[in-house]
Amino acid sequence: MDERRQRALTRYYLASGVGGLAVGVHTTQFAIRQPQVGLFRPVLELAAEEMDRGEASGATQGPLVRIGGICGDTRQAVAEAETLRELGYHTGLLSLAAMARRGLDELIEHCRAVSEVIPIVGFYLQPAVGGRVLPYSFWRRFAELENVIGIKIAPFNRYQTIDVVRAIAESGRDDIPLYTGNDDHIVLDLLTPFRFDCDGQPRTVRIVGGLLGHWSVWTKPSVELFAECRKIAGAAEAAADSEDAPLVSDRLLRLHNEVTDMNAAAFDSANGFAGCIAGLHEILRRQGLLEGIWCLDEQETLSPGQAEELDRVTAAYPHLCDDAFIAEHRDEWLR
Repeated sequence: MDERRQRALTRYYLASGVGGLAVGVHTTQFAIRQPQVGLFRPVLELAAEEMDRGEASGATQGPLVRIGGICGDTRQAVAEAETLRELGYHTGLLSLAAMARRGLDELIEHCRAVSEVIPIVGFYLQPAVGGRVLPYSFWRRFAELENVIGIKIAPFNRYQTIDVVRAIAESGRDDIPLYTGNDDHIVLDLLTPFRFDCDGQPRTVRIVGGLLGHWSVWTKPSVELFAECRKIAGAAEAAADSEDAPLVSDRLLRLHNEVTDMNAAAFDSANGFAGCIAGLHEILRRQGLLEGIWCLDEQETLSPGQAEELDRVTAAYPHLCDDAFIAEHRDEWLR
């Protein structure tokens, strides 16, 4: 691990104005847990140190939400939850990829066991990258677990996204914030009201944040776009169905498609997401934050044509890039 550049990366995120960090999940690389790698705790410790430093110096917008990834079977997941708790993380983002063949009852008991150690954020990971289909019935029961404090929705599928939102709406809980992880639908997820009939009463639920691999690059403009979306969603919610409710502009709809186009290049959607980690590394390498695009899995690299796609989208959408911001502060972050 290049500790200097790893620290610089965290400093970049904090300087961009993020509200928190999710560490030990997809873009951190799941392989940090492998015994021959042994970087799970060191990476989490290092990020926690930089968050401590950022909060103490007043460099952040306030207290940061500290989320750590949790993977594996119940024994591994509970052990990882204990590590997160020891390091001062607030919650664990719970991947169920290792539980692919388990029944619904086993999944719920697994989630319950982990939630007894640390509050959990549910994670609907798209099947294309190792997740499994999780039906409405799972999410409805998941919402009954007391120590659930959020859900990341990332199936890249509108039907399955609605399953999760409807389950939360019908659960009656208003203390489970929903985060988009749908990198192909970021802007509209943040703007869309979801309304359901719940026991004869209409209830509207919104996705209020994002836990996104896409936001690990081009982070400053992402923070700014997120703030704009939240402002519009808040005004729409306040106005309800009145004539004063704000309309979503053509500009935001255009930005939605531009963000998705950029994500297609970074995440390598054309090749089944094979180059997604290397693609994100390549963006950070070009900006001088990372030295190279090496991955813990040596087979992970850019796909043919992916570099050219990154050239295309960064030239097409400079307003969604932050090269100048990074160039101005990079040396400071790399000290």
